[in-house]
Amino acid sequence: MQPINPTYAKTFAPPVMEARRWILGQSFAPERPLINLSQAAPVEPPPEALVRAMAEAMITDPASHLYGPVLGLPDLRAELAAQWSVGYGGAIRPAQVAVTAGCNQAFTAAMSTLAGAGDEVILPLPFYFNHKMWLDMEGVRAVSLPTGDDLLPDPEQAASLITDRTRAIVLISPNNPAGVEYPAPLLRAFYDLARRHGLALILDETYRDFHSGTGAPHDLFTDPDWDKTLIHLYSFSKAYRLTGHRVGAIMASETRLAEVEKFLDTVAICPPQVGQIGALWGMRHLGDWLAGERAEILARRDTVRREFARLPAWQLLGCGAYFAYVRHPFALPSDQVAQRMVGAAALLVLPGTMFGPRIDQGGTGQAEATLRIAFANADATGLVRVVDRLAALDF
Repeated sequence: MQPINPTYAKTFAPPVMEARRWILGQSFAPERPLINLSQAAPVEPPPEALVRAMAEAMITDPASHLYGPVLGLPDLRAELAAQWSVGYGGAIRPAQVAVTAGCNQAFTAAMSTLAGAGDEVILPLPFYFNHKMWLDMEGVRAVSLPTGDDLLPDPEQAASLITDRTRAIVLISPNNPAGVEYPAPLLRAFYDLARRHGLALILDETYRDFHSGTGAPHDLFTDPDWDKTLIHLYSFSKAYRLTGHRVGAIMASETRLAEVEKFLDTVAICPPQVGQIGALWGMRHLGDWLAGERAEILARRDTVRREFARLPAWQLLGCGAYFAYVRHPFALPSDQVAQRMVGAAALLVLPGTMFGPRIDQGGTGQAEATLRIAFANADATGLVRVVDRLAALDF
């Protein structure tokens, strides 16, 4: 028997893949098909004009088939720097931007330059499972920062968790899985906390394009020395439906990105060329289209909020971007509830036990009591149907 790295052996299985196994062998009546609310990724293809731009590049640009720069195409890095500088009211240089093969790789690349086995990183609960998985596989201790019913982390409580092994604090806003948007003053408080202690603040803004507010969601980039504390992560997968093309980004100091380059060169050599071409074309041409996508997601959020008012036994804890995070009314733990929902309601959702520790693992009980509903691929009619099915559940 060949050896297996013990940190990998102890890491939980990919949650979305586990949930997919729940529906294997299941059959669903034509009048009540499965509604899959488990994965937070668009399933429709990119806009036709974007697809044509990518196809044209493949046909006419021989370089699109070759290795590119490890840190990404210069034009895309420059476009990100320019648009973020305007959008956030700060000063971001192209040299402070790296393009990655998706935002998950952005996280793993940044974290690999920050923390090693035995170090600690603070993760608010509920956490994004891939963040926790990477820390576990690297032997980095994920220190849980509990949240209450508002699902907002407390900087003072985070301060009490900092030790001489702490290397970073990770925030996601709008949040996956909770759907909540962290207020700008809260983000500033965490930034100041990280700066005082010489830590990195990793801010994952994968869902920034679906933020409900107008203007910049925070002012962290207005600090001329932002790159001494902040590491910003972004994804093109949600904005332009480029999930399969794997394009993400990191914004950090040039010193940090020099170390990131080592990681990326040994993992993927470079981010996919055609995906980068598509991302750049989208940034330059699809502003109005993306505004429409945002409006649609916000309308679905409003539908969820309205319809959940019909479920007095359920509690809608968070709702925004692609997600609703809910407290279920049953005596069963959430993993059992989610699995039973497949057969009882033809609904596939993820349990809170995939986003936080159980009680016997030091958790507060939040994980067993909650479910994540990813509604990006369910229209208003479908969301009404979801709530109808939830209302009929009785375990």
